[in-house]
Amino acid sequence: MPLQELRVLTSVTTPEINLNPNGTLRIKGRSVVANAHGFCMLLEEWLDKYICNPADTTSVDFHLEYISTSNLKIYIDFIKKIESVSLKNKKYTINWYYDEGDEDILEMGQYISSILNIPFNYKYISDPTFPD
Repeated sequence: MPLQELRVLTSVTTPEINLNPNGTLRIKGRSVVANAHGFCMLLEEWLDKYICNPADTTSVDFHLEYISTSNLKIYIDFIKKIESVSLKNKKYTINWYYDEGDEDILEMGQYISSILNIPFNYKYISDPTFPD
């Protein structure tokens, strides 16, 4: 059975998730997930299947307006797992979007990038509705 797209609608505590087997992975919104374990399992299960047969290029778009400290590990683990597509001779990019004046989110992306030693593309946006 082919891998299906994973969509999670945004809520007060969870970001919008759109993971598409075509290689477009998007996470957008606030991340203050109380049940981080359950949320992680959902992402991990999908990623484990995706990594078996990834797209030629995987593009990960993060546009988070807030990440609680307890949720930071979710995204670090997510990016570590995405990195393994390179073992299949595939490419990936991490795009980190941040809104005008939101230095905290920019610094969070820089922190994650530095501890994982993975380059991010930082994309400043003045329109908080982008990317859709």
